[in-house]
Amino acid sequence: MRSGNPALKPSTFLDLGTGVVTDARGGVMTLNGTVNRTAFLLLLTLVGAMYSWSVFFGSAGAANLMPYVLVGGLGGFVVAMVTIFKKTWAPFTAPLYAVLEGLFIGAMSAIFEQRHPGIVIQATALTFGTLAALLMAYRSGLIKATENFKLGVVAATGGIALVYLASIVMGFFGHAIPMINGGGMLGIGFSAVVVVVAALNLVLDFAFIEEGVAKGAPKYMEWYAAFGLLVTLVWLYLEILRLLSKLQSRN
Repeated sequence: MRSGNPALKPSTFLDLGTGVVTDARGGVMTLNGTVNRTAFLLLLTLVGAMYSWSVFFGSAGAANLMPYVLVGGLGGFVVAMVTIFKKTWAPFTAPLYAVLEGLFIGAMSAIFEQRHPGIVIQATALTFGTLAALLMAYRSGLIKATENFKLGVVAATGGIALVYLASIVMGFFGHAIPMINGGGMLGIGFSAVVVVVAALNLVLDFAFIEEGVAKGAPKYMEWYAAFGLLVTLVWLYLEILRLLSKLQSRN
């Protein structure tokens, strides 16, 4: 099973074989358990976001948000890497990741909200609306994660990652790629494509989780699967926020 999400890579379930596999504490991964874990992580993300959001509007200054942007962004990245390489730690690291990412997206959301009032509620609604729509489409069979579909989404995700990496490297030398941050048609088009690719990664995540349940993955994989889905949702939300910002800056 391929997934463009780095947390849900092809080798995740390779060591589980087939049939029911239990961990040291007993129990297997279930769909309901994964849904519950995902809901809990989303709640923790919301708590973290509300805190950094309140710091911004309480102090009326973006400078006070930099610690939350750095700690949340870099800390979340480190915890995500640890979780990916130590999946058995997911019951402990996934909640920590959720809180850190909450601090990060709360701070970023506050900055965007100051520039474009009302943009955060729009981005939030579009993110969860996209999640619900794709989940219904997947469950109904309207969208199927075929092998070609997976290959296309993974390739597109990899291409986007390379573009962002190139932008970061060029930034160190005082250069930028206009289509990433620009508010012109090219920049808007690029952001629209990224949003679509991020959304399609949700379909791969659904299929990946379904496979884990079918294989009887260990119980801790509920936390890991929820963590992987949260990674995609955070990416989708931030990209929608960027796209809306570009669109509103043209008005």
